[in-house]
Amino acid sequence: MRPGNASRRPGLLLVLPFLLLAACGRDVPQPAPLRPVLTRVLGDTAGGEVVSYSGEVRSRHETQLGFRIPGKISARLVDAGALVKPGDVLARLDPADTALSAAAAEAQLALADAEAKRYRQLRVQNFVSQAALDGKETTLQATRAQADLARNQSAYSVLRAEQAGVVGLVSAEVGQVVSAGQTVFRVARADTLEVAISIPEVRMPEVRTLKDAEVGLWTDGSARYKAVLRELSPVADPTTRTFAARVAIIDPDARVLLGMTANVRFLRPAADSRLTVPLTAIFQQSGKPALWVVNADQSVVLRPVTVAAYGELSAVLANDPGVKAGERIVVAGVHKLSAGEKIKIAESAGKVGDPAPNAEAASVK
Repeated sequence: MRPGNASRRPGLLLVLPFLLLAACGRDVPQPAPLRPVLTRVLGDTAGGEVVSYSGEVRSRHETQLGFRIPGKISARLVDAGALVKPGDVLARLDPADTALSAAAAEAQLALADAEAKRYRQLRVQNFVSQAALDGKETTLQATRAQADLARNQSAYSVLRAEQAGVVGLVSAEVGQVVSAGQTVFRVARADTLEVAISIPEVRMPEVRTLKDAEVGLWTDGSARYKAVLRELSPVADPTTRTFAARVAIIDPDARVLLGMTANVRFLRPAADSRLTVPLTAIFQQSGKPALWVVNADQSVVLRPVTVAAYGELSAVLANDPGVKAGERIVVAGVHKLSAGEKIKIAESAGKVGDPAPNAEAASVK
């Protein structure tokens, strides 16, 4: 052993503890933070949504009211939103012209009646022929009809409600000159509410086979009403190329008001149910739709699916979609996943407006 090596050993022994302490103080690498996503179980609702349409709450019976004669409006007694009963006066025309016409007709009637009486007496005395008397009788009948018409014209200067309902439209004001038949009011019955929608021509074969529907209000997410397809036009609108349809609401409550925006969902029978997934769950793989399915070991796998119809918030899968009821799929954060990744299921309370009902939170490892 060289003397120099022996002299270095005490120095190494002194440095070694410091090296060990430095190594112990280094940070151990930590796993990446978990990124939460949402999942849901397929087939957790009865029936299947075919497609949804937006529409307007209307009344089945809406009457366009107008005067039967032309004239100048002298009084308007109701405003939009007023509740009216049959026979209520809604508006009046200036009665000056109709009153003069009625007075002139009454004067002509009185003259014709006097002439007919005089000719009857002359006929009894054989001073006039029967033909002359018949002429006066005919004139009297025609004049009486003209007087009745003038009285009716005078009554037409008052516009009355034909049925109970709500005034939904006022299209004329005091001082305005209106023509005969021009719409002044629109009165709608409040007990026959339905939703007016437009159906694209590509959906007509499917919608024709369905009757049951569900109506929801945009102003109140908790409002849901059973409905039925009441009317479907056989002719498409030449401009929009859609078919007008009316969906009657069954047992609406006070929250449903005329003119509201509503959403109509057509439902299949339970025996013909199709799986429905939110649009946020669909992942485009090479331009084709797919879903992330959660396996039993909490890993995810991407499966291609076939979409039968797209709605505003959801999509309806075809009869052979590639997934089945009871399987868990990812409904949010689908673009952050990769095949084989492990996820951790964590319970989360559902809220109104979530992408999918009965959703649960999951975190990507």
